[in-house]
Amino acid sequence: MSQQAFHHALLDPARPVPDGLTDGAGHPAGRRYAVYRNNVAVSLTEALITGFPACAALLGADNMSRIAGRFLRQHPPASPLMIHWGAAFPAFLDGLDGLGRLPFLSDVARLELALRRAYHAADATPVAPNALLSIPEDRLGLARLRLAPSVQIVKSRWPVAEIRAFALGLGAAPTSGAQEIAVLRPDYDPEPHVLPPQGHAFLAALQANMPLGAAVTQCGPGFDPAPCLALLLGHGAITEILTCPG
Repeated sequence: MSQQAFHHALLDPARPVPDGLTDGAGHPAGRRYAVYRNNVAVSLTEALITGFPACAALLGADNMSRIAGRFLRQHPPASPLMIHWGAAFPAFLDGLDGLGRLPFLSDVARLELALRRAYHAADATPVAPNALLSIPEDRLGLARLRLAPSVQIVKSRWPVAEIRAFALGLGAAPTSGAQEIAVLRPDYDPEPHVLPPQGHAFLAALQANMPLGAAVTQCGPGFDPAPCLALLLGHGAITEILTCPG
C-alpha cells in the first residue's frame, strides 16, 4: 500500500479501503479506516464552515456540506496549519455550477478569507494619526506609506460587506451596489470598511510601494485620497512613512 493510495482513499468515500491495511492485531482495518475517513471529512468540513460562516449561512447546511466534500477532495490541506486551508475556496466557487441564485458567493468567500488573513497577520506598530502633517507639502507626493500586514483589500461587483452582515444576522438586507473594501485590524478583530470609488486601486498602489503622489494619479482625475488616508490613520493601518531626504 502506497502513501498516495492511503491519502486518496482517505478523502474519497467512493474509493475502496487500500489493500494491505490492517489494524494493530493484523486484521483487515476496513471498519476502522472508514471511521477514520469519516472523522477526517467531518473535521475538514467543520473547518471550512468555521472559516466561511457567511457562505455556509447563504448555502444552508446540506449544500455547504456537499460543496465542502467536493472541495476537500480537489484541494486537500497542504499544510498541518489549518489556518491556511481554504485559500482556494473562492476560486473553487467561481468554477462551480448551480450557484446561479448566489452569483456573489465567491466574492463573499474572498471577503471572509481576507478577514481570516487579517486576523492571523503579524502585529505592527502604527504611526501617529497626525504623522502626515509633519511632511512638507512639496515632498508629500514622494512619500511611501507602509501598510500593516493585516491590511487586506477586496473589490466586488456586489455589496459583499452588506451581504455578509445580512447572512450572519448582523445587518439589514443589502441595498447597495458594487463595493470596494478594506479589511483593517486596529486591535484584535478585523473589520471590513467600504472604500470610496478607486479606493481599492489606491490601497493596492500603496501596498505595491508606489509613492503617494503616483498612487493618487493612477486612480484618475478627481480622486481624493483624504478619506482613505483618514481611514488608514484612524485605524492604525499605516506603520511607516518613508520620505526622501531634503
